Amino acid sequence: MNAAPIVTLIVAGRDIAAFAPAAIASVQAQTEPRWRAILIDDGSKDVTAEIFENAAASDPRITFVRHEASRGLGAARNVGLGFVDTEYLGFLDGDDELTPTALARLTGTLGETGSDFVAGAYVRSRLRHETYVPGRVQPWTAAATDPQRLRTTIAEHPRATANIVAWSKVSRMNFWNDLRFPEGVAYEDQVVAQQMYTRATSFDVIPDVVVRWRVRGDGTSITQSKAQLPVLRDYLAALRGGVRVLHESGAAAAVAARVELILAMDLPPLQKIASAHSDPAYGAEVTAFLSELRALPEFTDAHPDPNITAALDW
Repeated sequence: MNAAPIVTLIVAGRDIAAFAPAAIASVQAQTEPRWRAILIDDGSKDVTAEIFENAAASDPRITFVRHEASRGLGAARNVGLGFVDTEYLGFLDGDDELTPTALARLTGTLGETGSDFVAGAYVRSRLRHETYVPGRVQPWTAAATDPQRLRTTIAEHPRATANIVAWSKVSRMNFWNDLRFPEGVAYEDQVVAQQMYTRATSFDVIPDVVVRWRVRGDGTSITQSKAQLPVLRDYLAALRGGVRVLHESGAAAAVAARVELILAMDLPPLQKIASAHSDPAYGAEVTAFLSELRALPEFTDAHPDPNITAALDW
């Protein structure tokens, strides 16, 4: 408990009282005890703030921050960055859970390699008979993280770009000197992830599962709200922005890999929603996005795997 911390976790969330205790417990159960956690309640209307505040009161490694009104996950994470004074930085959504050895494995890898950041694998936890059960590592996540690659680059490993979530990674804090999350939009981590890959002198990928990503049984997460037109627009903007970052950096193989995955994983569910959606604007947005992808010079090098779509429910 008294060892100097080496890594800070920014844990943000809103209206996640049902899940926050498990997220906090997963941090406290880490085999690497040299951590700090910044718990940020983003204007919750339930008792999330009280849960976070009580955790901070009982554990000196935890700091509690509250936004009286919701500012969004991107803004909450950006606020959290101002509290970080450790060598390493990571993120965890307040409704997800770390695996027990996650911080030990991630920080240990960076200590060995000197890379700018390390990305691990993750699994989805789905509600089965009133219990959240972790599934298998999805094939696109495995392609990004398995086998282990140390001190690699986006040119050497273009399929790393499939791992676009902020909470699967630990970075050196000095790598974040001007990186910030977009604010006021959903899917705020996709553009930042691609900026990380293209800016890094080197990064590491490891096959270890470091996070259990909860797919909420009540369907209330942003990820589960893509049938809403504003959410769709944020989602497509994030996909566009990520591809743009890769394209502008000259990472042609990474663009092709990213487009390939979007065609196999992202577009089929959206096209299914569009086929039954009451607002024709929904289908128009999806069609326009597909046209943009087809116009990319890297599109001809993208060969989507038809087995990917079948794996979406893992």
